[in-house]
Amino acid sequence: MKRQVLTLSFLISVFSWCHVVAQTGYPITQVPFTSVKVTPNTFWGDRIKAAREVTIPLAFSKCESEHRYKNFEMAAYTLQHPGHAGLETPEWDVSKFMGFSFDDTDVYKTIEGASYVLQTYPDDKLKAYIDSVLDVVGAAQEPDGYLYTARTINPKHPHQWAGTKRWVSEDFLSHELYNLGHMVDAACAHYQATGSDKFLNIAKRYADCVIREVGPNAGQACIVPGHQIAEMALARLSVLTGERKYLDEAKFLLDYRGKTGRRDIYSQSDKPVVEQTEAWGHAVRAGYMYAGMADVAALTGDSSYIKAIDKITENIISKKYYITGGVGARHEGEAFGADYELPNLTAYNETCAAISMVYLFQRMFLLHGDAKYIDCMERTLYNGVISGMSIDGGRFFYPNPLSADGEYKFNADNTNTRQPWFGCACCPSNLCRFIPSFPGYMYAVKDQRVFVNLFAGNTATIQVAGKDVVLEQQTNYPWDGDIAIKVLKNKGKAFDLAIRIPGWLKEPVPSDLYHFANGGVDSYELRVNGEAVSGKLQQGYMVVNRKWKKGDVVTLHLPMTIRTVAANKKLAADRGRMAVERGPLVYCAEAADNQFDIFSFVLSDQPQYEVEPTPNAQHPSPNMITARGQVVSRQADGKLQLQDTRIKLIPYYAWNHRGVGKMDVWLLSDLSKIGR
Repeated sequence: MKRQVLTLSFLISVFSWCHVVAQTGYPITQVPFTSVKVTPNTFWGDRIKAAREVTIPLAFSKCESEHRYKNFEMAAYTLQHPGHAGLETPEWDVSKFMGFSFDDTDVYKTIEGASYVLQTYPDDKLKAYIDSVLDVVGAAQEPDGYLYTARTINPKHPHQWAGTKRWVSEDFLSHELYNLGHMVDAACAHYQATGSDKFLNIAKRYADCVIREVGPNAGQACIVPGHQIAEMALARLSVLTGERKYLDEAKFLLDYRGKTGRRDIYSQSDKPVVEQTEAWGHAVRAGYMYAGMADVAALTGDSSYIKAIDKITENIISKKYYITGGVGARHEGEAFGADYELPNLTAYNETCAAISMVYLFQRMFLLHGDAKYIDCMERTLYNGVISGMSIDGGRFFYPNPLSADGEYKFNADNTNTRQPWFGCACCPSNLCRFIPSFPGYMYAVKDQRVFVNLFAGNTATIQVAGKDVVLEQQTNYPWDGDIAIKVLKNKGKAFDLAIRIPGWLKEPVPSDLYHFANGGVDSYELRVNGEAVSGKLQQGYMVVNRKWKKGDVVTLHLPMTIRTVAANKKLAADRGRMAVERGPLVYCAEAADNQFDIFSFVLSDQPQYEVEPTPNAQHPSPNMITARGQVVSRQADGKLQLQDTRIKLIPYYAWNHRGVGKMDVWLLSDLSKIGR
């Protein structure tokens, strides 16, 4: 009898989850990560494996060695022994040992990533370890649900950013709501992956505490997050639980931005969010806020939010978007710059900012159904995001410049090479949670239409009109352009298969910020069971409708032509320069592959590109591109001497695996720019 009750409870839980997934508010529904299994020994399979075997264990170990778990243990001790003698000693002065008031989030983000990994690699030991960590986290929660170790450890001597009372410094530095956001995101992922509500209940108690104490009413703290992310997390919690109160709180946090004590462009609080039309300020904060606006707009139907993020996203894509998909030009403030302010050597392009763009672009697609947003998401994924983590998963970049001279110290810790960790560990821990979540970005559904958005080896179980459709994708993308999608299961029902035809066939980005100097390619080949399919694209998709049966195979061939990219003339940093792309990958020249000064290389008008295998298995890329050009040197009499040669290029994400040295994405193509 007990077993039957448990089974019934489980089925009710699953039904409830499926129901709330359908109520996301978006016209299009993302197929969840729980439904997609990425194939091992593929491009993304290898990255998830690296996250599982290296990055996540490293992050958990850092939570131990860098005092993260200890913070929760100390908070629990204070709760169990209020007023204990240690509170008046230097050893319990939080600012003496806690680096940042958001250090708790390293634990949350690592649990989130580990939860995603459990879908691809079931692991009872990992589940048990996460449970043991949650015991530590839960013990630090105050009776009313508040969970913020930077204060709870020692309320009289909290972290210097925490303020004298709850919430009084939230507009600026306390990060109480930022901590909530990462906790909620992690708890939702843990629940989806494991079915356990252990973490979810902890997160809900903190969210309920926030709802009681933060708001516009008398007796509440009328503040908004100093660092956004709680908005999108609370929207996610509302969808998962079906409880409107979490959505209402998310909307309050957005509606009151620009109306509370803090009003500056750095934190996107200089004006109300619906009046903002450009991307400004701290790029990570901005990206998270824009994604939260999309969620709230979808769930509430607030058209003013949609109009605002449409304008902001257009501003990013057309004026503030690096060819690598990164954002955030300025080191000062880790911020967006002005229109067309996109320097290369001093580019900031924080890894976390690239991740925030994936969140934004995905949501823009779910709102509008236009593949151009997936094109941007793909560019950011393959270049701006994975460049932040070494191929083996154990070393990281905080910023991601597009040029390096071997001298300029661009990293957050004043270094110019990949680091095993950072004191401010937001980027490594963010990669922990993001890379394993990749399966959740591959497919989407609207009514009886399945969108195939990304290409990677996988098997996916997709709900179409209440029935399971199982698809298998086989491909060596991005190294070649052949993709095969096989129907493994379908009850003979007709549905649309909408396959994205990548925008990079015709143009680098859906704006005039960049263009192909050697032209785009219109040709691609789509076949169903060997028969050619033709027709007009629908918002970037080729749509095939039929009664699909088991064994049907769709093949897509994309020409992987090597392209030369030029920038808009308003983009001063790239005048007289060209970049090189193949498929979704941006390439760069690195000193380790070339026996001459790459800064003195000038790309030929007719580069004669070739793809070549790399010389050994230890090379960070399986292949490279060579291009024809000239090395320029200046003789004693001041005259320029030109020597014909070929330059070797590797994918941008793979640079800096062999030590410090010069690197360039934008190669000189104009002799007059030598030395400038």
